[in-house]
Amino acid sequence: MINYEDFAKLDIRVGKIISAEIMPDADRLLKLSVDIGEDEPRTIVSGIREYFPEPEKLVGKNIPILTNLEPRTLRGVESQGMILAASDDDAFSLLEATTPLSPGAGIK
Repeated sequence: MINYEDFAKLDIRVGKIISAEIMPDADRLLKLSVDIGEDEPRTIVSGIREYFPEPEKLVGKNIPILTNLEPRTLRGVESQGMILAASDDDAFSLLEATTPLSPGAGIK
């Protein structure tokens, strides 16, 4: 269990996927460029390739992004956040805003 103060440390914002591409020499990774309302889009590397054989279909989706996660380098590319998704034994789903929101809108 965590307390509310720990939860409040998470900065989760709406991000609009600008581009999505397969990472070379990586079976599971996609490289996403995501607008979260900052001057420059963020690069996010995510292990979701198996669920999106046509990554270009992700472009335009508004998804929640954990923005204050410490950056991590994967296959030589710095990942500057984490997408939020849901899965069980049978399915995988990106969480997506059902109402159009501006990139960077806070999730509370």
